[in-house]
Amino acid sequence: MAVLFVFLDGVGIGMKGGMNPLSNPALRSFSWFTKCDGLHSGCNEQLSENHLFKRVDANLNVEGYPQSGTGQTTLFTGINASERIGKHFGPYPHSALKPLLTEESLFRKMIKRGKSPFFLNAYPDIFFKKSESRNRWSCTTLMTRGAGIPLNSVKDVKNGKAVTAEIIQNAWREQLHPEVPEIEPEEASERALNALLNYDLVLYEYYLTDKAGHSKELAIAERILRPLDRFLFKIISDLKESDTLIITSDHGNIENMDVKTHTRNPVPLFVKGQCSFFKNVNSIAEITPSILNLFDAQK
Repeated sequence: MAVLFVFLDGVGIGMKGGMNPLSNPALRSFSWFTKCDGLHSGCNEQLSENHLFKRVDANLNVEGYPQSGTGQTTLFTGINASERIGKHFGPYPHSALKPLLTEESLFRKMIKRGKSPFFLNAYPDIFFKKSESRNRWSCTTLMTRGAGIPLNSVKDVKNGKAVTAEIIQNAWREQLHPEVPEIEPEEASERALNALLNYDLVLYEYYLTDKAGHSKELAIAERILRPLDRFLFKIISDLKESDTLIITSDHGNIENMDVKTHTRNPVPLFVKGQCSFFKNVNSIAEITPSILNLFDAQK
């Protein structure tokens, strides 16, 4: 049994309409979970033995718009980071929250249980130079480093063991590493599924959804959703019955292209696999504990 955790940055559940690019029946992955025309507030929650879609709170009992630093810290530790510091904060983790990501993360807790976590994302050479010189790391990279897990680089992309931020490697090829070929989204899906053969927990982060939301450009949102949808649908189709897929977000954004800010909308929780461990989740703070409960139950 293995778990694939796909984290989508800035994906909330908004009203159906032309300014919500998620409310599109052509998005087969979201429609598979919602049994609806994409993802929007008119979609009914779904629950069966191996299929779940529900709305989850990302506001964390704090006023204002949720932010990535506190939202992701909460998501990956199970500790309400916004309440801990009394506000939403981002995009990078607040200094008071960094110890949570290095010491209390999902990855660290998995390792303490004798399990093997893996962060599927890869980073270009320039990322390492800038991050190390500034000592400024995102929540996921700080969590990974804190767990003693090496971050993937261009070598791992070339070897087919890691996935780039844009899935299809086009930005890497055009802007960073011309020797890196562009790939189809389904090839990236196969890398994720293959990783499940070697690790107990595999995490992949897609942040272009949040970036598109801030742009307020529907064309950008639609462009980055197409490869994501194909990537997810291939995983949904080919996931082994013994494995579990979890998809969620840290806050809303892309579901309302009328505004440049984040939103206070709920975020989706999608699960294919062992759904009983997630049916009572009501907040992003409850997702890491639920994943750990799933693994604990396998003993």
